[in-house]
Amino acid sequence: MSQADHKPVETGESEGGPGRSVAQGGSVAQGGSVGRDDPDAARSFEDLMAELEQVTETLAGGDLGIEAAADLYERAQHLHALAADRLAQVQQRIERLSRPGG
Repeated sequence: MSQADHKPVETGESEGGPGRSVAQGGSVAQGGSVGRDDPDAARSFEDLMAELEQVTETLAGGDLGIEAAADLYERAQHLHALAADRLAQVQQRIERLSRPGG
């Protein structure tokens, strides 16, 4: 999946409902939850970080309404949770491989 498929767009009640963000391509992600049914769960760490950076820059720009800013903040939390989980998995893998006989 390309990064362009997951760029967040400003959302409102009609697109994703309250408390949701909609990624281009139609996937709706509930912020902050890391689940196996989450289409973002299969994305690479680098892809997650790239979108997180984009979301952060958009939020820092300050040109959003309060609802859109809250939606993007929630999206940022979700991306952060996924990236942190992916990083922890890699760390565990490296530790396992570093053990004698690993």
